[in-house]
Amino acid sequence: MADKGKLTIDAKGIHYKELNEMIENALNEGYKEIDLINVNGQRYIGDGLTFPDRKLNIYGTPGNDMAAFMNGLTIEVFANGQDGIGNTMNAGKIIVHGSAGDIIGYGMRGGEIFIKGNVGYRVGIHMKEYMDKVPVLVVGGKAGDFLGEYMAGGRIIVLGLTLKEDEEITGLYCGTGMHGGVMYLRGQLQPYQLGKEVKIVDMEEEDYKFIDKYVTEFVKYFGYSKEFIMSKPFYKLIPYNKRPYGKLYAY
Repeated sequence: MADKGKLTIDAKGIHYKELNEMIENALNEGYKEIDLINVNGQRYIGDGLTFPDRKLNIYGTPGNDMAAFMNGLTIEVFANGQDGIGNTMNAGKIIVHGSAGDIIGYGMRGGEIFIKGNVGYRVGIHMKEYMDKVPVLVVGGKAGDFLGEYMAGGRIIVLGLTLKEDEEITGLYCGTGMHGGVMYLRGQLQPYQLGKEVKIVDMEEEDYKFIDKYVTEFVKYFGYSKEFIMSKPFYKLIPYNKRPYGKLYAY
């Protein structure tokens, strides 16, 4: 089937089920890019889709669980996002020109998510990686409580660009139950904010190279100064061990 150009779909007043069928049908017809306009809370956009060379541009605020189980697609949201973005996502890229809600990247297994603003609670919970699949979540602002809870793999970068003078870059219980992966925070945490399963360690050259790569991409989307972002120290969080609750189970 020959590739087609760009299609515009007006989502105003359309039920989420019908809208998602329209999106999938258009992609199957060969459209390379789709503009979704007047989106207002429709759920499950992009869920389970496998179109690695296609793109959705969303104008308006999509509903919960956008890009859940997504296997390859680029979704760019020109507004805020809601809860559950990238739930168990396998591949693809998500770019949000605003803030997002809770449990972003829940169980994320691959792909990349870039959020310009703040995120809510339990972001990155149960993230994991397998072989060459290493999910990455970049947050431009701050994160709520339980960031990286039970994290088993992947990378989280929090830049703290929206912080006011009396605000912290994360909430409480950061890394609780974490047993894999790495978090990079552009701002210092107090000991009481950390889960007991994580520790702060020194940054290495490879860590700075990794952060540089994703900050470069972040500023391309959102227009910040890379030099300004990289001028402030980053702190690296890793788990103490890979089985923090191993002694709680009977054999």
